[in-house]
Amino acid sequence: MTTELTASPPRQQRRPISRSQMEVVASRSVAFFGLLFGAQTFPVMLGQVVQLQPVWFWGYNIAILGGLLVSVVAAMLRRFVRSVNTWVALSYLVAMATWPLAVLDTDTVAKERPWLWFMCTVATAAAAIAFSTWSAALYLVLAPSVYGVIRLTPSGGGAHWDLAALDTIYAILLGGAVLMIITLLRGAAASVDSAQATALARYSHAIRQHATEVERVQVDSIVHDSVLTTLISAARAYSPDAMALSATMASNAIGHLKEAAAASPDDESMVAVEQVAERIAEATNTLSAPFTVRVLDIGAGTVSVQVADALYSAAVQAMVNSLQHAGHANDIDRWVRITGVGADGLEVEIGDTGVGFSIAEVPNERLGLRVSIVERVANAGGRAEIASSPGDGTVVSIRWPDPEQEERGTSW
Repeated sequence: MTTELTASPPRQQRRPISRSQMEVVASRSVAFFGLLFGAQTFPVMLGQVVQLQPVWFWGYNIAILGGLLVSVVAAMLRRFVRSVNTWVALSYLVAMATWPLAVLDTDTVAKERPWLWFMCTVATAAAAIAFSTWSAALYLVLAPSVYGVIRLTPSGGGAHWDLAALDTIYAILLGGAVLMIITLLRGAAASVDSAQATALARYSHAIRQHATEVERVQVDSIVHDSVLTTLISAARAYSPDAMALSATMASNAIGHLKEAAAASPDDESMVAVEQVAERIAEATNTLSAPFTVRVLDIGAGTVSVQVADALYSAAVQAMVNSLQHAGHANDIDRWVRITGVGADGLEVEIGDTGVGFSIAEVPNERLGLRVSIVERVANAGGRAEIASSPGDGTVVSIRWPDPEQEERGTSW
């Protein structure tokens, strides 16, 4: 029976569109299309130049068309976008309201609608960029309504009320479509920003929880491996050799506790893989029963201090478990095989031909397998597998890094 714990593969996060990105796209789109619509009104505008006073004519062009040119520059530079679009929207509203003052002969009925009518949608789009949603909606109704009033006057063409109303409604519908699209995009982008902020907050909380869990596993492992094991050995020490071994284990336990207190999770020191293998092999010399040790093809790479400590502690705990639970018969074989995996990987197998056990029957409060071996190795980026059954011995296989992570191209 095999127990294994694997880490989920990291996923590359995609960068979703944000509110600020949406505002940039919307402002640039409105600026370029506004300039394009402004250019399309030139034929109509030049046809009506004889009807307007030169000062007003050039004032309208500089204020509105010049504002559109500046809005393109502002949108590209991403500076003063709202200010420039506010200027365009208000300039159009003032120009439309003062149209009768610009006409040379107010008694002569114009043959065509004012050329400013063709810029109404551009002005409402600029208002959608510059103002809040409710203010832009108010402008959407106000600007076409002013045009509708002017359309009824002789300078605006002296149109019948139904034609003026039709032009007004048409302008409101076009401007409303633009405003609705921008509002929907803003809402969607705001929802994305909110969801992303929530996800980041949850991720930060999960990171803190994970750090706490890793620290808990470390403390539980030290307590179980060093303190409890030492106390159990001391309680069973009846011979001089067993007492000496208990004293050595007690000294090692004190050393482990001191190292844990001084250790930093941010330590970036590296340890040679050969040293890790030698350290595991030498640990068998301090145990009360012999282990057959074989070291094969160790690479020349390095691993972090945290990984080295995790592999060593998990391997030693597997040896101690074999001494305590495999039985005391003289014919029990115990072995440790350490094999290099690539330049900086290790595979450690600790096995015995003892009594074995059923993994499913191990209580949750027993920390030797779940915490001291499986979780400890998994937190270091490796994998631990335990194969055992009653009467057939036990084999603990520790591998770093996790083979599945190697296949996905991930690294510790």
